[in-house]
Amino acid sequence: MTSRFIKSLGPCLLGAMLGSAQAQTVSFTEAWSRVIQQDDGLAAEQAGVDRAEQLREAAKAMYLPKVDVGASYTHLDQPMELDMLDLNPIANHPEFGKVLGPVMQALNLSPSDFVTPLTKQNVVTSSVKMLWPLFTGGRIDAAQDIRQAQVSEAQQLLVLKQQSTFESLSQTYFGVVLAAQVVQTKQEIEQGLAHHLDHAQKLEAQGQIAKVERLSAQSAYDRARIDTQKARRSLEIAQLALGHMLKLKQAEPNTRLFINDDMPQLDPFVQETLAVHPGLKLLAAKKEQAQGMIKLEKGKYAPELFLFGNYNLYEDDSIVSKTTPDWLVGVGVSMPLVSRDGRSETVQAAKSAELQVNLLQAKTRQDLELLVEKTWREAAQGLEEYQSLSSTQALAQENVRLRDKAFGQGLSTSLDVVDAQNQLAGVKTQRAAAAYQYVVSLARLLALSGQMNSFNQYQHGRAIEVNS
Repeated sequence: MTSRFIKSLGPCLLGAMLGSAQAQTVSFTEAWSRVIQQDDGLAAEQAGVDRAEQLREAAKAMYLPKVDVGASYTHLDQPMELDMLDLNPIANHPEFGKVLGPVMQALNLSPSDFVTPLTKQNVVTSSVKMLWPLFTGGRIDAAQDIRQAQVSEAQQLLVLKQQSTFESLSQTYFGVVLAAQVVQTKQEIEQGLAHHLDHAQKLEAQGQIAKVERLSAQSAYDRARIDTQKARRSLEIAQLALGHMLKLKQAEPNTRLFINDDMPQLDPFVQETLAVHPGLKLLAAKKEQAQGMIKLEKGKYAPELFLFGNYNLYEDDSIVSKTTPDWLVGVGVSMPLVSRDGRSETVQAAKSAELQVNLLQAKTRQDLELLVEKTWREAAQGLEEYQSLSSTQALAQENVRLRDKAFGQGLSTSLDVVDAQNQLAGVKTQRAAAAYQYVVSLARLLALSGQMNSFNQYQHGRAIEVNS
């Protein structure tokens, strides 16, 4: 940009350029690395992966025995006692009392002497209990499979988020590049119309053109200044979005729009997308969860075999406590006969979930094939449009030169010069938009096929110079 150009555009542009100089320049690769490290959405998905992994590790404890330490305090309405006289049916016979009475008097005995206390009124116990499931009909294994599938699901959600974020970054980053090139084009048109206005003023002063021609040049220049200001505002908005995404106050891209000589083949993109796309892998994880649920629900029909045990840590001093064993172990089995959880219906529901996933997988494959081909054609259209407009831009530049020269010789009107300038600006903007479409579509293709790291290989192709 020449010093004459800066002077003609005034202090407003100079201030904008100085502000831009203070911005932090970021390449697209650096921007992507920064997003990977700082994006809150990606961090949230990573937290989801961590959560699923922790739940998977927690599910491994299902194989371990359950051991509890417990204690109890019980207050009875009266102590438990055993009356020996009540155990003998003959004691209630009237004749037995006639015989027993003198004997009790001779021995100085009372009825309470025949009562044996079994427990105290306040009973305190403490013990360790153990329950270890040995066979559960495959329900524990099914739960493990479900947890592992949930980890896979969370991981694929993270990859999906990375892909969408990569696409969003490419649109935002190169949107700033496009907006900056539009500003440059508007500034060049403004400069050209400023030169044309200066020329028209001199010709009017010499009486070579009518006043209306000078007014036409003045009007065109004023509109160009307004268009340039609008373009600057659009650039500021785009920069604001990029800075927010990168968490920088001011971010200036230093990677230009680019094109390649030809388009890569479509079939490898389709095949790679169907092989690695996280959407399909996510549905595969959903299918594994559905299959695990089928095993889990079917396991409810099977008997449950378990090992149990108990060890008394503390017991009070009573006959019942002394007759109770200090420890015990055993094996138990439980067979469900009638349940209230609708086992057959839940099995059918799990099978329906598996069928639903199968149908979604087929539909998703079709949608991905269509999306990849559509995106590939959009990239090809952008590349073809950019290349085809090369001759149109050369013609527009020559037309501007000839119209400006003809105006100085009185062979062309100011309107002809303005139209030529606007035509050139339109072609440049159209070519820049075509290059933007190519880059963004290419980035989406690479994201869909899981080849985001290869973006640099395409970026090192021929960089375009929209305003050259």
